[in-house]
Amino acid sequence: MVRTLVFDYPTALEHATRAFWRAGYAGTSLRDLLSAMGIGEGSFYNTMKSKKRAYLESLKHYNATVTRAREEAFAAAPTAALGMRAFFRVMLESLDDPETPRVCLMAGSLSPDVLADAELGGYVRDQYADWTRQLIERFAADRRSGLLPESFVPERIAPVIVTFIQGFWRTALLPHERGSLERQVDAFLTALGL
Repeated sequence: MVRTLVFDYPTALEHATRAFWRAGYAGTSLRDLLSAMGIGEGSFYNTMKSKKRAYLESLKHYNATVTRAREEAFAAAPTAALGMRAFFRVMLESLDDPETPRVCLMAGSLSPDVLADAELGGYVRDQYADWTRQLIERFAADRRSGLLPESFVPERIAPVIVTFIQGFWRTALLPHERGSLERQVDAFLTALGL
């Protein structure tokens, strides 16, 4: 007999995602998850099976919602250069929201405990590889169209941007002034020719 969920799974997953987002994988206990999700231990294990599975589902949920909004801003812009600026604008807007944790959940997943786990680490590595590939493809298309110079090498620039984004999220943990972060992003992208 199939068990019927007695709680709102999408809402519980959103709460689990925010718990991991605030405290990271290692910093979120089972008790934290149960409290955040508003469910009992039996419901948790029947649905999520483990903390690891809850984290993986939270990463997927985050990427389907938060990351997607950033990627859509990048993809919707008429050029890759404008797309990168739109991508960072969405990131900066999230920092203006006091309800948003100060670090990207994916950036926070770059931790030894997550990367050491084959399944979690594999998912995280795949996501970063996919984002790098998206950047390379868009930059290459713009270079072929003459929107970026021939000297612009997408395979070199895309990983630099991905690395900058990780550092950006780490420094966003410090008190920030929006204008200062905007100037940093502008200087970075301008230096790359974007």
